[in-house]
Amino acid sequence: MTKIRSLMIFALLAGVFVQPAFAAPKGGIAMHGEPALPDGFTSLPYANPDAPQGGMLRQALTGTFDSLNPFIVKGNAAQGGRTYVFESLMARNWGEPFSLYGLLAQSIDVSDDRQVFTFKIRPEAKFSDGTPVTAADVQFSLETLRDHGRPNFKNNYSKISKIETPDDHTITFTQEKGDRELPLIIALMPILPKAQWAGKDFEASSLEPMVGSGPYKFGEIKPGESVTLVKNPDYWGKALPINKGVWNFETLRFDYYKDANATFEAFKKGDADIRIETDPVRWSTGYKFPAVDEGKVKLETYVSKMPAPTNGLAFNTRKPLFADARVREALTMAFDFEWANANLFNNLNKRIYGYYSGSMLSSQGKAADAAELAVLGDAAKTLRPDMLDGSYKLPVTDGSGHDRKVLHKAVDLLASAGWKIGDNGLVNDKGEGFAFTITIPGPEQEKIALHYQRMLQLIGIKVDVKKVDDTQFKQLQTTYDYDMIPVTWYNSLSPGNEQTLYFGSGGKTAQGTRNYPGIADPAVDHAIEAMLHAQSQEDFAAAVRAEDRLLVAGFYIVPFYTNDQWVGRWTRTGSNPPDKQPLPGFEATTLWAQP
Repeated sequence: MTKIRSLMIFALLAGVFVQPAFAAPKGGIAMHGEPALPDGFTSLPYANPDAPQGGMLRQALTGTFDSLNPFIVKGNAAQGGRTYVFESLMARNWGEPFSLYGLLAQSIDVSDDRQVFTFKIRPEAKFSDGTPVTAADVQFSLETLRDHGRPNFKNNYSKISKIETPDDHTITFTQEKGDRELPLIIALMPILPKAQWAGKDFEASSLEPMVGSGPYKFGEIKPGESVTLVKNPDYWGKALPINKGVWNFETLRFDYYKDANATFEAFKKGDADIRIETDPVRWSTGYKFPAVDEGKVKLETYVSKMPAPTNGLAFNTRKPLFADARVREALTMAFDFEWANANLFNNLNKRIYGYYSGSMLSSQGKAADAAELAVLGDAAKTLRPDMLDGSYKLPVTDGSGHDRKVLHKAVDLLASAGWKIGDNGLVNDKGEGFAFTITIPGPEQEKIALHYQRMLQLIGIKVDVKKVDDTQFKQLQTTYDYDMIPVTWYNSLSPGNEQTLYFGSGGKTAQGTRNYPGIADPAVDHAIEAMLHAQSQEDFAAAVRAEDRLLVAGFYIVPFYTNDQWVGRWTRTGSNPPDKQPLPGFEATTLWAQP
C-alpha cells in the first residue's frame, strides 16, 4: 500500500494526471476545428433579427398522421413537433457543416479525446408547463429514447457508459469508445420532461399533446387532418442570440391532404403560404396562375451547398433475386435516365452519381489516394479498376427509350449471372422467370416506376408496380417487406453516426433502420468507423469517400436525379433572399409574416 501511495504522489508531483485533459468550457463545438461564430454573436447569419413577430404560417402536407410522438417506431407522427416543440442542449448553425451552440445548455466541456463531456444547463431553461429543465430530465431523455425510442436513438445513446449528475444543472457523460461525433449527437438529443411520462407507456402511439421546452406548444389537433402549434408567450429562450429572427410566427398550422395535386391546389387557393416543389413538370408548367401574374406569389430558386439527396429505387438484397451485384448493375444499366429526363421532367433534372454527389466528399472522378486506400484496406483489392481510379460512369443512353447498345450490355451482364432470355422472358437455369414488384407510396412516383417497368420488359423482366397508402408504406419500410422501393437519404457535409443506420450491416436484420437495401459489407462498416474516429478533416474526407466508393460499387440503388430547390411563396410571408440562406438552402424557420 505504501508503495502504491508513493507512486501516486510521484505522479502528482511529476504532473502526470489520470484524468483526461479538458479545455475550458465553451458555448459552442464543431465536429472538426472550431465553430465559426464568435463568442457574443447576436444572431445566426441567415436569420433576420429584426423580423416582425406574429401572424400564421400555413403548410400543406401529403398523407396523414395518427400520433404526436415523433420519437417512436409505432404510428405515423405529425409534422412540426420535433422542430418547434422540443429542444436540445445545443442547436445547429446551418451555415456550417456541423457546429453547435448553446441552447438549453450554456456550455459544453469536452475532454481532448471526447470520451468525457459535461453540459451546464441554463438555470432559466423551462418546459412549456413552467417546470425547470434539470439534469434529471436530460438523463431520463437519454435512457427513455435509448430503450424505447427509434433505432437511431438506441444506436447512438447506447454508446454512453456512465452518466453523472452532481447537481440539478450539471450532467456528465462518459463513453467507452472515442466516437468523436458522440458529444455533438448527445447535444442534439431531444429533451423530455421526466414528470410528464411517469406511469405512461412511451412506446404507445398517442395523440395526447406532449410537453417540450421549445418556442411552440401543441394547439388544436384534428386527427389525420391538421396540427396547430401556438407560440408559448412565456418561452424561456426568446432572448437568446441563436433564436433571434427564428420562430417568428404566432401560429403554425400543418394541413394534410391526400396527394401532391391536392396540396398544390391548396397552395394555389392561398390555403398554404409556402410550397417546396419537387416536380419539375409542375414547376415549369403549373405555376402560371393569376396570383403569380399579380405578384402575390413569388417563385424562387435555391441552390443547396450540401451533397445532393441520394434518391433512387433500392434493391432489397435480402431477396435472393437481388443478391448478385451483377444483376443489380445490369438493372441499373437498363434505366434510361436521358429519356425520363426529357419526357417526364422537362430536362430539369441532373443525375446523381453516388451518395455525396456534388460535394468534395464524393468519390466521383477521383482516384483513391493513400489515405483512402488505408481506410479501404483489403477491400481495395476487390474493387474493379474503374471504381478504384474513379473512372466509372453511369451509362448514358441515346434518349430513345430503347437504346439497344446499353440494353445489350445489360443482357450480357445478366447472362453472366445465370439469367438468359427464353420463350417466357428472362429465366434462370431452373426455368424460373425474373419477376419482382416495385412498391410506391403514391402517384408521385408512379410515372418513373412505369417508365422503368417498360424498360425492363424490353429485356424480358416482368415488373409489377404496386401503390400503397402512406401508412402501409412506412410499415413495409420498417419490416423490409418489399422487392424494390423508392428511397431518399439526406447526407450532409458532416456525416456520422447516422451512417450506421443507413448502411451498417446490422440493418440487414434489425427492423426500423434506413438500410433499405439490406447492405451488409464489413468494408462499409469499417469506413463508417474510420469516419467516426477521424481527428483531421483530411482523414475524415478520406473515410467518407471510401464509404461512397464502396456503396457505388455495390450497386444498391438505381440512382435517380437531383435538382435545385424550387419554392413558391405568397408574399404575405417575408424571407431573406436565396443568396443569404444557409448551406442546405431554403430555411422555413426564418420566415416571418409581413405587417
